[in-house]
This record gives sequence, C-alpha cells and structure tokens, in this order.
Amino acid sequence: MLLSRTLLLKSEPAGTLQSLDEMFALANAMEQEAAARYEELATEMARQDRGDLAKVFSDLAAAEREHVDSVATWSHARTGRAPDASLVRWQPPETFDPDAVAEIESSHLMTPYRALSMAVRNEERAFAFWSYLAAYADNAEVRTASEAMAREELGHVATLRKERRRAYHREHDAKRASSAVTSGESVTAGRLEHRLAELLGAMAARRRGAQADRLRALAQDAATMATDAADMIHLPGALAQADAAVIAEALADAYLDHAERATEPAQLDRLQRLAAQAIARLAWLRSLS
Repeated sequence: MLLSRTLLLKSEPAGTLQSLDEMFALANAMEQEAAARYEELATEMARQDRGDLAKVFSDLAAAEREHVDSVATWSHARTGRAPDASLVRWQPPETFDPDAVAEIESSHLMTPYRALSMAVRNEERAFAFWSYLAAYADNAEVRTASEAMAREELGHVATLRKERRRAYHREHDAKRASSAVTSGESVTAGRLEHRLAELLGAMAARRRGAQADRLRALAQDAATMATDAADMIHLPGALAQADAAVIAEALADAYLDHAERATEPAQLDRLQRLAAQAIARLAWLRSLS
C-alpha cells in the first residue's frame, strides 16, 4: 500500500518531521500554497472570460482557506500555538502539478470536469505525502497526527470526486442536448484519428530532418490508433474541421474520460493505452510551437 501511495508523488519527501510544531507548520504552508494557486487560476480564468472555470477555482480556493483555518485551530488545540512558518525546514514534494496548471491556462477545451479532475489528483498526492510521512515518522505523536492529516486529505478527495461526478453529468447532459439539436452530428474517434494522420502527414511534408521524421511516425501511429479506437467514442462533428493540435487534445481528453468510466478490463486496457499514446503525441505537438 505504501508503494502505491508514494508512486503518486514525483519525488520522496526530503526528510522526516521531528515535532508537532514542525508538522503543523508544514501542513499550514501546503494548504496556504494550494489556496494561493487556486486563487491565481480563478483570476486567470476570469481574465479569459471563462466564468464557469473561474467559479470552480474560486470555490476550490475557498475550500483550501477553510483547510488553513482548520490546521490553525488544530495546532492551537494540540500545541497551544499557531503554526510557525519558520519551522518549515524543506520543500515538500510537488502536489500541485505545474503542467496541469499550464494546460488549464492555455487549453480551449478545458471544462469544469477536467479542472476538478486535476484538483482530485492534487489531493491524492497530498494524501500520499502525509501517508509517507506517517509511515516513516519516529515520533509517535507526529505519526498519529500525520495519519490524521492523510485521512483529512482522503476526505477532500471524496468530496472533490462527488463534485467531479456532478460536473460530468452536467456536461454530459449539455452535450446530449446539443447532439439532439444538431440531429446527432458527430464523428467517431477512429475517423478523427484518420483525419489527424492526414494533417500530420501534411505537416511532415512542410518540414525536414528530425521534425519531419517524427511527424511521419506520429501520422503512422494515428492510422494504427484509428483501428484501435474504431467507433467506440463519438465526439462533436465540428472537430473534423479543426487543426491537428485541437484534434489531438480532444482525442486525449476523450480517451482519458472514457478510461475513467470503463468497467470491462479489456476496454479499460485499450483506452489507457490510447490515452498514453495520445498524451505523448499532444506533448510533442505542443513542443513544436
């Protein structure tokens, strides 16, 4: 179990906690950082006139500020003091994914559901962090308090997962209504992969050297993925007229979303494989620009 939790982290914690004062200081710093980052995202989404996402991140920031208050109250109850920032000796492992933040700020396909998925992953990493510290703590009080922090983060995960399910149903209902209006106009993931293969081939023809070789390889991969994807996923038909980057992003999101809801092992394996390929492809296409 510990191994599966530490795999959620990009690196192991740099040390162990020696006292409750140090633990509360670190917990306070982590919650403060999360609140500030969500507030920054809310401001950025408002600047981009994306009100639905601005509200999601404003709500997340408010929840994190409540966590800050909760840590301060707990610290007073256990030590008689407020958390002291000067006691934080080392930087905790990254639990707030900077790549996901960059994607939210730049992606035109980001939705509340995808944003909440990022928040779920952040809380899962925080849970893994506190579980790790609890497992390696020498001080019994620190171990017990770290275990309590891990349980608290797991509660946050459960709450966010509920919010994410609600967001998914709202978006799914809206898409279903939109499909009814457009008389069911849609395109399969397989056909989009074929279209992407054509676009990548055209991009390769305009380049030379390593970039051209890589684009040709991606075009061949897309043709193969078209067979794997077939007609199991339907997306808005307008995507067929989009450029390569937009199609690649839509396909990556579709594979991820369907993998999360898959119940049959064979289908889950195929979707996860497609998602991994699509994400790597999207990252490479973004590096071109």
